[in-house]
Amino acid sequence: MGTSETFTFYIGPWYQKSPFYEGTKRAGCKSYGLYNHMLLPVLYEGIVPEYWTIHNDVALWDVAVERIVEITGPDAFKLTNMLTCRDLTKCEVMQAKYALMIAEDGGIVNDPVLVRLGENHFWLALADSDAGLWARGVGVAAGLDVTVREPEVYPVQVQGPKSKEVIRSLLGDDVANLRYYFCAEGEIDGIPVLVSRTGWTGEVGYEVYLRDASRGDDLWEAILAAGEPHGLKVTAPNEARRIEAGIFNYRSDMNIENNPFEVSGLERLVEQQNADYAGKDALERIRNEGVSRKLVGIDMGGEDMSAKAALNDFWPVTQDGKQVGRVTACSWSPRLEKNVGYAWVPIELAEPGTELTVAKPDGNVPATVTALPFVDPTKETPKS
Repeated sequence: MGTSETFTFYIGPWYQKSPFYEGTKRAGCKSYGLYNHMLLPVLYEGIVPEYWTIHNDVALWDVAVERIVEITGPDAFKLTNMLTCRDLTKCEVMQAKYALMIAEDGGIVNDPVLVRLGENHFWLALADSDAGLWARGVGVAAGLDVTVREPEVYPVQVQGPKSKEVIRSLLGDDVANLRYYFCAEGEIDGIPVLVSRTGWTGEVGYEVYLRDASRGDDLWEAILAAGEPHGLKVTAPNEARRIEAGIFNYRSDMNIENNPFEVSGLERLVEQQNADYAGKDALERIRNEGVSRKLVGIDMGGEDMSAKAALNDFWPVTQDGKQVGRVTACSWSPRLEKNVGYAWVPIELAEPGTELTVAKPDGNVPATVTALPFVDPTKETPKS
């Protein structure tokens, strides 16, 4: 895993197991991480073969760790719109949005996928944080008539160019042909699910939200059976594929200390709107004043990193011998045949083509700032 250290991780009862946990063990999961207080499968066959499965065929991931915050009640729309810099008047029922949750100072509280199930019914599929408590606090402070809770809803992802055929065999043409970032309700072998045309890969993909936690193993096996004719394999979320696609990982690439204008590509999510939301004044000030740092893409030299699952620590970024930033993510891209990643740098070093140095534990390597995403800049692949 990128280090020679070994240790035993005790799985206590306070670490929640997903409804798909037994399925992941049968599939040969070699390593688990901890995410949103739940076990996340992080490695099966290996990073490179799993990458090619996602890119060429179809993969099944257990991502039940994307804990759902549900907001309902007469003021549900008002509260949800207060939590994000996205303009939810432009979000239809059964549409999804990548929706940053914003703190009062403009910081990013979380970057969930938001699903609108009804006029006053929303799900927020969280990245790793306790953002549900933030949502409750905002609602209470505003005196709104809402219910904020974590329902027993657990997603899996079906990702890759053959995922359409898998979903088609399970749920029919209408669901398989969903538009990008739209949703549909349905049943798989009598199991109630919500399906969204979303994912963490930049490939064609879907998220299938289990709505009956007692049927987790049944859903897992149904998807495996439907995927067998299409070469489906169980994999973990793939660092290389998400980096290529310009997708960020909350808590490692960005956190509450960062605002959307500091993260390449997220500026577009601060939408001009009449409604007030938490942090609106701060973000409009930052929009006008500019930022002093930026999270950028980098091409990084050195050896093939595919033997390493991910960075264990942030690596220093230097220029002329002086530390100027840090690497937050890096992986070997099998398709591009180079190491790609993200780094925080001063704004004056954020232009593509800027030459830097990364201080890896085993020695310095050159790096170059690169425009994001590394592939498919208009996202034609996941829309197809």
